[in-house]
Amino acid sequence: MRLNSCLVSLLFVCAGSGAIAQTGAAPSCADLRLVPAPRECSAVKSILIGSAGLHIVSGKTSEDQFAAKDLEESLKDRGIVVGKEKATTVRFERVTAEHAKDGFEKPEEAYKIEPTPRGLTVIAETGAGIFYGAQTVKQLIRGSGKDAVLLVPTIRDWPAMAHRGLSDDWSRGPLPNMDFLKREIRTLAAYKYNIFSPYFEHTFAYASTPVAAFPGGAMTPEEGRELVEYAAKYHITIIPEQEAFGHLHHVLKFEQYSPLGETPHGAVLAPGDARTLPQIGEWFGELAKVFPGPYAHIGADETFELGLGRTRDEVTQKGLGAVYLNFLTQIHQQLEPNHKRLLFWGDIAENSPELVGTLPKDMIAVSWHYDAQPDFTKNLEPFIKSGLETWVAPGVNNWNRVYPNNNEALGNIRGFVRDGQKLGATGMLNTVWNDDGEGIFDENWFGVLFGAAAAWQPGESPEANFIASYGQAFHNDPTGKISQAQQELMAAHATLRKAGLYDVQDSYFWVDPFSPEGQQVAAKLVPVAPELRLHAERAITLLAQARAAGKLDNPEALDALELGARRIDFIGYKFLAAEEIASLYAKAQSLASDKSHWSEVSEALHMIGSNNGRLEDIRDGYSQIGLLFNDAWLRDNRPYWLANNMARYDRATQMWVGRGNAWQNVIQRWRSTHTLPPASEVGLPAPLSPAGK
Repeated sequence: MRLNSCLVSLLFVCAGSGAIAQTGAAPSCADLRLVPAPRECSAVKSILIGSAGLHIVSGKTSEDQFAAKDLEESLKDRGIVVGKEKATTVRFERVTAEHAKDGFEKPEEAYKIEPTPRGLTVIAETGAGIFYGAQTVKQLIRGSGKDAVLLVPTIRDWPAMAHRGLSDDWSRGPLPNMDFLKREIRTLAAYKYNIFSPYFEHTFAYASTPVAAFPGGAMTPEEGRELVEYAAKYHITIIPEQEAFGHLHHVLKFEQYSPLGETPHGAVLAPGDARTLPQIGEWFGELAKVFPGPYAHIGADETFELGLGRTRDEVTQKGLGAVYLNFLTQIHQQLEPNHKRLLFWGDIAENSPELVGTLPKDMIAVSWHYDAQPDFTKNLEPFIKSGLETWVAPGVNNWNRVYPNNNEALGNIRGFVRDGQKLGATGMLNTVWNDDGEGIFDENWFGVLFGAAAAWQPGESPEANFIASYGQAFHNDPTGKISQAQQELMAAHATLRKAGLYDVQDSYFWVDPFSPEGQQVAAKLVPVAPELRLHAERAITLLAQARAAGKLDNPEALDALELGARRIDFIGYKFLAAEEIASLYAKAQSLASDKSHWSEVSEALHMIGSNNGRLEDIRDGYSQIGLLFNDAWLRDNRPYWLANNMARYDRATQMWVGRGNAWQNVIQRWRSTHTLPPASEVGLPAPLSPAGK
């Protein structure tokens, strides 16, 4: 029986009759652990669904019927019977004159949940409100099968920010397959996101620039239309982002397009070239035919090469900000026939606050910052004061890491969204970036869901409340162990920070610990490696315990969590094992001249390299984690780019295979001559601590 501890001795309903037994203490609204937390909540009671199941009564509109069907599908996944009329009932109703007096703030997405004698009713003015109410009902159902319980609060709820979106990087490695994209859309909608923004540099199959789209490595227009149609049912608008200024190396590297660049085969378009604006117009004209929503995103961030090539003289005369903002205005004019409001990244414009007001007033500034800084006012004021609609863009801090740094992500999201709301920003565009090409999206849900909570909830969203709610809200985990597992990986990042390293970076996973670079890392990492590993191993243990307690939702994210934990654990072990190898060899060398210690020398050599040797342990770590990574990648993504990552696993595995094989020569030499070569001759550094310590 998988019930939350808060459900012990609560109000239950007889499964057959629906009669409420008035015994026990009711749970509080805090016990609900909802993500996002509702605006207003009171008077929670509890109903045992039992073998009679849950009866769902939808409205007459297709939107309401879809919301009901979506709820039904989630019940089936939990083994809950659907459709018996005498069962506990969930009813969907559009607001009537009777309810109109209650009023809604932001009624276009607002909803109410009211208790009824036999269940609850979701009340809203719009299809979006009905849908979001249904998503809350999903989280109010605890447990599975005949033991499932429906928590019934009184709720009034509406979002703090009108636009709640996620930007997903499809241009630096992972390119999702359609099955994953649909799961991503469903999951985002379940936590009340209403915007999804795929990020394109060269990964949309444009008819105007076909050379740049590698076969199998680009979304086709047909796939785009399919995604738009699918997302609309879930009240999600697709906002395509096509970089229209910088980040275009994978287009400009081709000779056909290189002349459009600021520098040869560079990454930035040259504003003065007569061909650039027509090319941008062709891209966005093609996108407009696929993505019919009212917005398009032109990117335009990190234009580092601007002023270094063809525009050098113009930038010298007019200033970087003036040249940059003038080109954005020209892009706006070029794209006017598409009748879209244009989003742009605010990092360059932010540095020229006196010129921001020259931009067309219907453009939307998207200010991005990814650090957990205490205040973001100065980053937002240039746009707010100029009269531009402004969105905030925090990030999940997944890039260049083996698992997202959720310490940084949650602090960044909390502060940036708080300040955005305070200053009048109308939207949040949370971001996922794959700079390293290794991103597994299913690792990112913790930060993605906190973004959903922060943008829906008013004011500052406490991190502790979200962490306590995450496991229940996302995985239907009544044990609390999944939330604890996430905290262990947060602690792993913090452990490396305390040691003077950045956090759990990809580079630490790949670096050779015997190399000069690896030795620099080792000096700081080895002393904290046991602590690092214990955090990762506790996360794996907590995950296993939660899985053993019962069926959990979103298992793909749990697999990704384990992959991240095992990569972190391996980082710690690799550096420890490398130090043990160096120390064991130094000890063996110190004893080699004393015949009475030859057996110890032999034992040390076999501990370094043999069936159970440290060299083989590191080999096994790369090969085994590589298999897990391969499976996780193909579950979410197309094969495109995977070979680049697997080549690193294969190369690392082969390097340690080679070292293990070569070590047998050292063992054989010892057996034959009882001499040992210098450590440098066999590729070993000196140990960080003296031999035997």
